[in-house]
Amino acid sequence: MSQGKVSPVPTPRVRRSPDESRRVILDAAAALLAEGGVAAVQVRAVAARVGMTDAGVTHHLGNREQLLAELLRHGGRRVRTALDDVLAAWLERGADLLELVESLESVYRRGYGELAVALHAAGWRDTGAGMLDPVVDALHRLRPPGSSVDDTRLAVAALHQAMATESLYGEAFRRSAGMAGTAALDPSAQVRWWARQLHLTLGVDGPL
Repeated sequence: MSQGKVSPVPTPRVRRSPDESRRVILDAAAALLAEGGVAAVQVRAVAARVGMTDAGVTHHLGNREQLLAELLRHGGRRVRTALDDVLAAWLERGADLLELVESLESVYRRGYGELAVALHAAGWRDTGAGMLDPVVDALHRLRPPGSSVDDTRLAVAALHQAMATESLYGEAFRRSAGMAGTAALDPSAQVRWWARQLHLTLGVDGPL
């Protein structure tokens, strides 16, 4: 008897509250984003992963564009949670800029930078603001008295901008500046450089 392909067993469908359904959908979309980038986040793929129909996913979060926009906000909430943990650690043992920069970079590396760029290019705009206010506040408290808070905001915004485009353009930009081989491929040196620039530009007290 010939053996055909074995069809994958679908994820069992379960009853969930609307809030729980949204959370599960966004967690699944975040996992797909980390695994395959923006192109991997499709309504059908999300539905298959959480055991819903396509219609079930769109009922809770709308079409794919709306799903991606909400996923970006979901990523923003994750960034805030991660920042809260890092900033709390600062209060306990002193500011470590490299730890802060590495924590931020790890979130962008999971696809949120690429997602933000893709949505912006498609015309979507987030009306929210202040996601990185805790970083601005923490850094500014470590600066010399009388320092400009706008300079602190601009430094944090520049870091945010650089990290958002790292996954898409970082390697190419490093190659354009003469870096080659593994040096161009590895973003860790770039992360350390970002931390040093924050330290030098803002005159922040504390270890790197």
